[in-house]
Amino acid sequence: MKVLPAVIIALGLLAAPALWFGLSYLFKEQGYGSGAVDSEARIEIELLRQQVEDTQLKLDDLQKELSSLANNNRSVAPSANLQDEEDSLLRQTGPNAILDSYAQVVLIADRRNVNDGLKVAGGTYLSEKLGRPREDLTDDCQPMTNARLKEKLVLEQVGPIRVRMLAPAIESLKVVFDNIQKADPDLYERINTAGSLCVRRIRGTQNSLSTHSYGLAVDLNIDGRLDTLGDGKTQLGLTILADFFKDEGWVWGAGFGREDSMHFEISRRQLDLWLAEGRL
Repeated sequence: MKVLPAVIIALGLLAAPALWFGLSYLFKEQGYGSGAVDSEARIEIELLRQQVEDTQLKLDDLQKELSSLANNNRSVAPSANLQDEEDSLLRQTGPNAILDSYAQVVLIADRRNVNDGLKVAGGTYLSEKLGRPREDLTDDCQPMTNARLKEKLVLEQVGPIRVRMLAPAIESLKVVFDNIQKADPDLYERINTAGSLCVRRIRGTQNSLSTHSYGLAVDLNIDGRLDTLGDGKTQLGLTILADFFKDEGWVWGAGFGREDSMHFEISRRQLDLWLAEGRL
């Protein structure tokens, strides 16, 4: 009989997939990502996504425990304080709890599929289409020498940040930030940058280029707090920003093999569009 509480919990956790589909339907009905949800509701939706992700992980662990019980005929105490752990994300901690949630670090739900079919351009493809930004590369940022690209470089205040990027990327970024400001002004005010143009080789390689080398990528964070590279987690505010960037054809680094969730770069689709329009 000692296994009964664990079985009950497992049955409850099995409802997680249904909850996920229900949330997905709610996102669409409420216009999620299109500016129709206010700041508090947007944060709560993101936290619910994280709860589903955490619940599914707990279900996997609990199923292993139940399997062990069945195989070894011994009882294991059910996981304690599951509800407390899940509720902790939504628990108010003070008068600024909603705003503070933007910088909160959370797991990235369904990380491998966050870009929904958008593909990175990549250094090789960029070189084929645009030429190299400069021939001699080091591990440090250097000036761009490619005349075709250099004439399209713009240094400008774009929304809450100042960046140096190619003109089409600047214009696209303006649209992204304008949409964010209209939909979630509280989040907009807390956006910070960790850099844009940086012409250098990818560290650890001999001559490979990142999208930053072309002024077609930007690193963002909330409140100046840098994301930890490769840990599968990110700031809650960045998960909200990602939807707005995806709408404008930008790829989110959270979906990379080595997660880089503060990184946003233009997709191959967007690059091809700008080339077809004669903007690059």
